[in-house]
Amino acid sequence: MQTGIGAGLLLQLGLGALAVVTALLAAPSLRSRAGGILCTLIAVTGFVTGLAAMLGSTGGLLIPLALPMDPLLLAPDRLGGLFMLIVSGVGILVSLYSMSSTSGPDASRTAWVAMPVFLVGMQLVPAATDSVSFLLAWEVMTLGSTVLLLADHASRASVASAGIWYSAMSQLSFFFILAGFAVLAAASGGTSFTSLQAIEPGDWAANVAFVLFLLGFGGKAELVPLHVWVPRVLPEAPSHVSAAMSGAMVKIGVYGGLLVCVRLLPDGPAWWGIAIMLVGGASALYGILQASVSSDLKVLLAYSTTENMGLVFLGLGASMLLRGYDAQAAADAALVAALLLAVSHAAFKSTLFLGAGAIIHATGERNLDRLGGLGARMPVTAAAFGIASLGAAAIPITSGFVAEWMLLQSLIHGGRLDGAVVSVAASVAMPLAVAVIALTAGLALLTFVKAYGIAFLARPRSSAAADAREVPALMRISLALGALAVLALGLLPGPIATLVATTVSSDPTAAVRSVGLGGVSLPGIGAVLDPIMLVVLSALVAIPVIVAIIVSARRHPHRIVDLPWGGGGSRARPRMQYTATSYAEPLVRVFDDVLKPSRDVQVTHVAESRYLVEHVRVEQTVSDVIETRLYRPVLNLFQRYGKAARHVANGSIHRYLTYSFVALLIVLIVVSL
Repeated sequence: MQTGIGAGLLLQLGLGALAVVTALLAAPSLRSRAGGILCTLIAVTGFVTGLAAMLGSTGGLLIPLALPMDPLLLAPDRLGGLFMLIVSGVGILVSLYSMSSTSGPDASRTAWVAMPVFLVGMQLVPAATDSVSFLLAWEVMTLGSTVLLLADHASRASVASAGIWYSAMSQLSFFFILAGFAVLAAASGGTSFTSLQAIEPGDWAANVAFVLFLLGFGGKAELVPLHVWVPRVLPEAPSHVSAAMSGAMVKIGVYGGLLVCVRLLPDGPAWWGIAIMLVGGASALYGILQASVSSDLKVLLAYSTTENMGLVFLGLGASMLLRGYDAQAAADAALVAALLLAVSHAAFKSTLFLGAGAIIHATGERNLDRLGGLGARMPVTAAAFGIASLGAAAIPITSGFVAEWMLLQSLIHGGRLDGAVVSVAASVAMPLAVAVIALTAGLALLTFVKAYGIAFLARPRSSAAADAREVPALMRISLALGALAVLALGLLPGPIATLVATTVSSDPTAAVRSVGLGGVSLPGIGAVLDPIMLVVLSALVAIPVIVAIIVSARRHPHRIVDLPWGGGGSRARPRMQYTATSYAEPLVRVFDDVLKPSRDVQVTHVAESRYLVEHVRVEQTVSDVIETRLYRPVLNLFQRYGKAARHVANGSIHRYLTYSFVALLIVLIVVSL
C-alpha cells in the first residue's frame, strides 16, 4: 500500500535502520550528534505521519513475512495517529536533549543502538491493525527500553536491579496482553482488530479478556498495584530515557486501554467502567501521596506519573460508565478530557524529567535536601521546570488545568443530565471521583511547590548546588520547547480539544467546540473555558495595581533600616531552611496509616552513666507499602523454593539420569492406563 501514511511508516523504519548502523560504525566523538540527528528525524517523520492519520488520511504499509505467517499491515486510524503524535513529540525533545547530555567519547554505542529501536517501536504499536503486529511492535518497544536502561549497568549495581524489575514486570504485562488477545481470537476466529470487534461485550470471553487487558495495559501505564517498577526504573535510567518512558511509553499502555474499551469492545457492562475508575482513583491517590513525601526528585516525578495515569484511566472509566447509561455528552467530554490529560502529561512530564536531568548534569545531585538556589544559577532550567510544574499542579493557563477542568465538568454533570437520573452507580461513583480529583490536585500542588521551591529557591544546601552552572544550549532548547508546549496546550485548548475529539467521538462538535480566542466549550454540559480571556481580564485587574505600587514606591523611597537582632547571627544558614523531608513531615503524620513509615531511633549515652543522653539520632523512611507488603513476601517465597531446587539440580549426571528414568516410567504408566 503505497500512500502518504505508508511512505511515512517506511521512512521511519529506514531511518531507524540507518540510525542503528550509524551507532555501530560511527566514531565515539560523532556518535551522539549523528544518532541524535537521526532520532530527531525519526520523531519528526512520526509526527507528520501521526498528524496526517489524525486528520483523516488513510493508507498503510504492508510488510511481508516468511511463510506461514501472514504479512503485517500497519495502518494507523485517527486514535492511533494521536498517540503517534504524542510519542513523536516527546521523541523530538528527548533526541535534541540527548545530543548534549550523552555527547563526547563516552557516548554509549549500546544506548544509541537501542534509542532508535525504542522510538520506532513506540510508533509502530498505534499503527498496528491486528494482534500479531501489535504484540511484535510491543516487544520491539520493550526490548529497546530495556537495553537503554541497562546500557549503564556496569557502573551502578542499582541499574542492574532496576533492569531485572523492569524486565520481569514488562514480561508479566506482555503475558496478560497476549492472553487477552488469545481469548478474543479463540472466540472470534481471527486476529485482526476487525474480527475481534464481532465479539459481544457481554460474552464470557469479553469479560475474561477485559480483566487480562486491564492487568497488562495497567502494568505498562503504571497503575496500582503493578506500578512497583516505576520508582526503581525511572530514577535509575538516564534522564532523557526517563523522559521518553514517562512521557511517551506509558501512553502506549493508555492507548491499549482505549483500543480495547473504545474500539474492540466499546459497549462493555457497567462494572467495567466502575473497575477502571476504582483502579484509576486508587493509583492517582497512592501515586501522589508517595510523590508528596519523596525527597528524591526523580522518584517524586516517577510516582507523579502514576497519579497522572490514574486520572487518565479514571476519565476512561467514567466515560464508559456514563455511555452505558446514555449520558453521551458527559461520556464524550470525559473521554476527551482523559485524552487531553494524556497529551498534557506528555508535555509537562517529559519537560520535568529533562529538567531533573539538567539539575543532575549541573550538580550531580537528585536529592532535594542537597539542592537550593538553582534559580539564580540556572535561569532557563528554572523557568522551564517551573512552567512544567504549574502544568503538573493543574494551575490555570497550563495544559494540566484545562484537562482536569474538563474531567471535573463531565463528572459533576454526569450524575444527572436532561432531567433524568442516569443510574445509582453513576450518582455514587461520580461524587467520589470528584473528591479523588480534588484531593489529588491539592496534593499535587503541594508536591510541586516542594519540588520547585526546595530545588530552585532559597540558598544552596551543598557545594554542588552552589557551583552549578546552566546546561548546554541543546538541552536548554529542549526544555524551552517543552515549556512552550505546556503553555500552548493551556492557552489554546479549543482547537486542540476539537481535534482530539475527532479520534473518539462520532459527533465531535456535539462533544467539544472551540470558542472565542481558542477557548473550549462543552455544549452538552453547558460549560465554557477561555484561558486567553482569563489572562486578559486578570491583566486588566493586575496592571492598575502594579502601576499604583510603582508610583507609590517612587513617591516614598525605601528607607534603609537596621536588621532586627537574630540571636547573634547575621544571616540564616542553609541548615535553618526547610528541606524536602521537613516540608513533607506533616503529610507523613496525617497519612501515617497509608504510608506506614518506618522509624529508627538510636540513643547514645555518655560513658559515665546510661541515664545521661549524649545525642539522639532519628531516621524515618517511607517505603512503598505495596512492594513491602505484597511483592516482597512473594519474592521471598520464590527464593526459598529456589534454594530448595538447588538440591535437586546439583550438577550430578547420575541424579539427572535417575530423573529421566523416573519420568519415562511415569509417562509409560500414564499412556498404558
